[in-house]
Amino acid sequence: MSARKLTFEGADGNRLAARLELPVGEEPVAYALFAHCFTCSKDLTAAINVSRALASQRIGVFSFDFTGLGESAGDFADTNFSSNVDDLLAAARFMERELEAPRLLVGHSLGGAAVLMAAAGIDSVKAVTTIGAPAEPSHVNHLLTGALQELEERGEAEVRIAGRSFRIRKQFLEDLEATRMEQAVADLGRALLVFHSPVDRIVGVENAARIFGWAKHPKSFVSLDRADHLLTNEADSLYLGSVLAAWASKYIRLAAEEEGVDPRTWAGAEDRVAVRIGSSGFRTDIMAGGHALLADEPESVGGTDAGPTPYDLLGASLGACTAMVLRLYADRKGWPLEEAYVRLEHGRVHAEDDRNCEDRPARMDRITREIRLDGPLEEEQRARLLEIADRCPVHRTLEAGVKLETRLAE
Repeated sequence: MSARKLTFEGADGNRLAARLELPVGEEPVAYALFAHCFTCSKDLTAAINVSRALASQRIGVFSFDFTGLGESAGDFADTNFSSNVDDLLAAARFMERELEAPRLLVGHSLGGAAVLMAAAGIDSVKAVTTIGAPAEPSHVNHLLTGALQELEERGEAEVRIAGRSFRIRKQFLEDLEATRMEQAVADLGRALLVFHSPVDRIVGVENAARIFGWAKHPKSFVSLDRADHLLTNEADSLYLGSVLAAWASKYIRLAAEEEGVDPRTWAGAEDRVAVRIGSSGFRTDIMAGGHALLADEPESVGGTDAGPTPYDLLGASLGACTAMVLRLYADRKGWPLEEAYVRLEHGRVHAEDDRNCEDRPARMDRITREIRLDGPLEEEQRARLLEIADRCPVHRTLEAGVKLETRLAE
């Protein structure tokens, strides 16, 4: 994936810092707007993992630091829940002007409550997702227990949340108490996906039950079994991201079809492949014909085994092409081929050990292909299909050799 830094003007005129996660090839089919948790920032690892999962499905993700947090300007003490909702609306307007209006809203914790409230003001949104969200914003009051008396007496107080100090004012609590979520959720009018952990100690799972109960269909609930509130275990945020990406893709496609856009046109040129690797490790994101893939190396050589190796992908290309050609030929002939199974192995051999090799380097690559044909085929038909296998386009390309040209991008 590819990330860019942006700034935009928040609801109160402060410059807010934003992060734009783009898919490989940097051509999203739609955009999501992500609201992070209370006092968190756009750079929280869990938020980045979720954003990357969405980007793998060609959904660009716009996230930002609320006023007074992270890299954004302004004084956190001047903010409240309502101002956070206003910042979300300002972000959506910026996206509509500079990128494209968001189709999806995603909110973590208090950010989840904020996207539920903001959705009514963003007509372009077709689906909303909450992650560990409270049913009432005032739920965060328990984080401020030690400062409540000072807030009542002085009107402001210094509080420590997640090891960091923040100054808040009494109006912050008053705004939380005044916010009522039930009607906003009941009137949402969009598809809703609720993620929550049954062992969340910050925001209990009963909050998810209330939100889910208020909402009208289509609505879904996914339990984040054993996950903590901030999704500090990377496996939890990666799982959440993959489920969210699959769910969101459906509603983005439905929205496109309603507007008369053919989703097949999103794939772009059929022969276009874009690849990106990050600053560390071997995990590589691939976009091929509009489809997201992963490549990696085994743990034994320093990878994380998140996907097939480049040579595995090469073998998969040849195997898939072989199978398709067999299916096509058998169908044309009306032969009873029920299933073709192609197994490939890649290795290197000494050229002199292969009697078919002349004038080749000392060592050469060899792919061994084994084909199993299921169905009541005659022996002559099986022999002919074996010959046809060698005619698949990828086989011919590999056998003929490829001229590679490499240049630096501008």
